Amino acid sequence: MLLAPDRFAGTLTAPEVARHLAIGLRRARPAVPVVELPVADGGDGTAEAAVVAGYRRVELEVCGPTGRPVTASLAINGRTAVVELAQASGLRRLPNGKPQPLTATSLGTGQMVAHALRLGARRIVLGLGGGACTDGGAGLVQGLGGRLLDATGRDLPPGGAALRSLHALDLRALPDLSGVSIILAGDAVDPLLGRNGAAASSFGQHGPRKGASREEVRILDAGLRRWADLAEAASRRPTRDRPGAGAAGGVGFAALAFLGARFEPGIALLLDLLGFAEKARGARLIVTGEGTLDVQTLRGRPSVGVARAGARADVPVVAVAGRRGLTGEQLRRARIQAAYVLTDIEPDGDRCRRQAGPLLEQLTVAIADEWLPPRGPHD
Repeated sequence: MLLAPDRFAGTLTAPEVARHLAIGLRRARPAVPVVELPVADGGDGTAEAAVVAGYRRVELEVCGPTGRPVTASLAINGRTAVVELAQASGLRRLPNGKPQPLTATSLGTGQMVAHALRLGARRIVLGLGGGACTDGGAGLVQGLGGRLLDATGRDLPPGGAALRSLHALDLRALPDLSGVSIILAGDAVDPLLGRNGAAASSFGQHGPRKGASREEVRILDAGLRRWADLAEAASRRPTRDRPGAGAAGGVGFAALAFLGARFEPGIALLLDLLGFAEKARGARLIVTGEGTLDVQTLRGRPSVGVARAGARADVPVVAVAGRRGLTGEQLRRARIQAAYVLTDIEPDGDRCRRQAGPLLEQLTVAIADEWLPPRGPHD
């Protein structure tokens, strides 16, 4: 039995979901071996998933998105490191959750990448989900030793708005990345600038996402345009229009331009790093899941990635969730054989969120009865 869930956003982390499932299944079928392998796709929980899979956790103090120091973790295994932008520069690192769209920085993410290099990493997976900044990755470059200067030769203050005053770049202290592979775990979709760019995504069609007003979006886009002009001239890589340059508030742009990075789909990359195929071999069942199974699930969330990988291993996959908005046919097309939902046993949504862990343990009884028929007196 392989447990490979994603997080229940705002309720349980992926390791917590896996742990509660394991408790319930061991109670229901004590003789069935259970392997916990929480998953992520580059956002919150990516480094922790790597740690659970056997990577070593390394903690360090870095600059948070607002300039305050935070303790962040990366994961390393031999010469491969997993760095999660959300650990250093994520929305959850904002003091009291208050956005600072014009000044938030990705500096701490650059500091984490620099530390991974000092530890001897030669393959760095950089997860781009959950970021709080729209600085085009300028902070990432600063964290690696680069300097961004105004017309008087002074270092620019942090954030995307300050980039409008950018006059020159000093990149002499950037590390030598020859022989180093930087892989971006995320979606390679949006460019850096314009209606679908990094600044626009700070607002979006449903209102502010990172706290930016429409006027602040214009300010940020102007700063990113100035940054792109000088960064492309310095790196000699036309990058602003490449798919994914707008990822994580433009951190994708800086990683493509200065680190020679490349994108890979987040969940496929992470499943490979976590050794999913080997752990799935011989399993009777794979359990995945997330907070809500809906149309967004079908657009590439980890649950579908796990289901497709399970199908390749010829192992049935079921999902657990807090809520469900997909038909049985939609689930089957996504290679999910069945869904088990907290609201089936507790209709009160607030209680589902408060008691998600114990309710998941209860839910495993139905999974065990339907998919793990007893094979002996103790199974």
